[in-house]
Amino acid sequence: MPRLRIASCQVNTRVGALDHNVERILEALRTAEDAGCDLAVFPELAITGYPPEDLLLKPGFITDNRAALEKVAAETRSCVAVVGFVDAGRDLWNAAALCAHGEVVGVYRKRELPNYAVFDEARYFARGDAAAQLWSIGGINVGVSICEDAWNPAGPILDQADSGADLIVNLNASPYAEGKLGRRERMMATRAADASCALVYVNQVGGQDELVFDGGSMVFDAEGTLVARSPQFVEDVLLVDLQVDPVYRKRLLDPRGRPTDRLLPVSALRADTVEAIDRRRSVDEAPLPVAPIASALDPDEEVYRAIVLGTRDYLVKNGFTDVVIGLSGGIDSTLVAAIAVDAIGADHVHGVSMPSRFSSDHSRSDAELLATNLGIEYRTIAIEPAHSALLDMLDASFEGRAADLTEENLQSRIRGMTLMALSNKFGWIVLSTGNKSEVAVGYATLYGDTVGGYSVLKDVYKTRVFQLCRWRNAQGPSPVIPEGVITKPPSAELRPDQTDEQSLPPYDLLDPILEGYIEHDRTVAELIAVGHDEAVVRRVARLVDNAEYKRRQSPVGVKVSAKAFGKDRRLPITNGYR
Repeated sequence: MPRLRIASCQVNTRVGALDHNVERILEALRTAEDAGCDLAVFPELAITGYPPEDLLLKPGFITDNRAALEKVAAETRSCVAVVGFVDAGRDLWNAAALCAHGEVVGVYRKRELPNYAVFDEARYFARGDAAAQLWSIGGINVGVSICEDAWNPAGPILDQADSGADLIVNLNASPYAEGKLGRRERMMATRAADASCALVYVNQVGGQDELVFDGGSMVFDAEGTLVARSPQFVEDVLLVDLQVDPVYRKRLLDPRGRPTDRLLPVSALRADTVEAIDRRRSVDEAPLPVAPIASALDPDEEVYRAIVLGTRDYLVKNGFTDVVIGLSGGIDSTLVAAIAVDAIGADHVHGVSMPSRFSSDHSRSDAELLATNLGIEYRTIAIEPAHSALLDMLDASFEGRAADLTEENLQSRIRGMTLMALSNKFGWIVLSTGNKSEVAVGYATLYGDTVGGYSVLKDVYKTRVFQLCRWRNAQGPSPVIPEGVITKPPSAELRPDQTDEQSLPPYDLLDPILEGYIEHDRTVAELIAVGHDEAVVRRVARLVDNAEYKRRQSPVGVKVSAKAFGKDRRLPITNGYR
């Protein structure tokens, strides 16, 4: 039976860094060539990085992208490389180039363009022709598809199978969300089984602004059985010897039949096209070891590693070497510090305690103990002198008015200003520490604790913050997060004996309401109908709606949920619907 040696090349590209992307592609291609592969498959838009967004409006960028593709094609020898790039003509297309023998020998253009959630492909690309082509590689008919093409059960994969494909390769830039790996596996297994085709799913890995791509590339046989999988969150070249058996018997016995209206034109399988990149592997060559199936991660580990990768790549790809974090002794800043150390190393993380007259002794000692456990630089800059000076300066203007939130927020803004001063002086980027629960309801001070270049926990609810701290403490020989940080009541410590629950519902009540309102777009009436307290729901919904203007001015952060603030959830600030 025909056997095809395939390299699934899960690489970490950078948007716009064409030379860098070519280097990453060629390094993986050399691995594939050295292993004697017939076929190497790379992610969607690997040449440009994904998503390139309005870079696509620059004609020079499109021209340079094509020149970069030609550099990759020029390095191909015996192994066919399928590489994502931007094709241009009357329109632009999200495309895949088949490169072999030093040149581009074929192009497939993506047919299904996602335009929902974080995707805006209809803004930039035209749809590819329905009449796609098959290519013969090693005597096996191969169909090419790109990401969303596989999410449509009636899409190009079925067309290619009906026209005689034995193998489908699917190039992806599929952003991470918790639990998405399992959904992808189920969907791709169904596509392979429905088409009676082996299927190679290759996904991008790495962070890009608020998106993080988790890899998890997979190979399925024609029955839809998973035969190989790359690990998540790391680059990987997965080498697979894929036995491609004749599938006509399975197709003939399929009670659903073969829909003839999806047949590709016969001209797509002309002899000159089929033979252009056809080559056979020697039957005497020793097979590879059985390809690994990387284990799925525990949910907390998966989310934690997604945040670490997203944070690391945001820093590295934007040229930052060091970060500075305000360490309050609270659980949020504690988790951010641990993530930062895991992302870029303790030598590059700087913690700052900024006590005021309301800071408790245990908060200061917890922050210091954390810094010791993590091995990061730690300094104390008391804000009381600035706080007192501002109160004195504003005293005449505030005469006759009782102290309120204004005086509390002064402290937060002084801390934000202090962190930004350190950032300016030393070139460190400020990591903000707000979690999704606080960001949602506006429990944060604009130009205070919202300042920063990157928001590490922006898409992590407070209840999940506790879970991630517990998970992190279970790693390694001893816990790094002080137990007191996890067990004490959360507090902003901006007034005497303050706790979060004086301003907000308990987080175990708040977070389920937020998840329903934000991620599932449920109305107030729907949330009340499923059992949530009416007064609490109405209050929470009002807080979320009123805080939209704050979120628009907050830094981007890693998306890990089904719907994150920013690129994913887009509501008008001026909004009369309640």
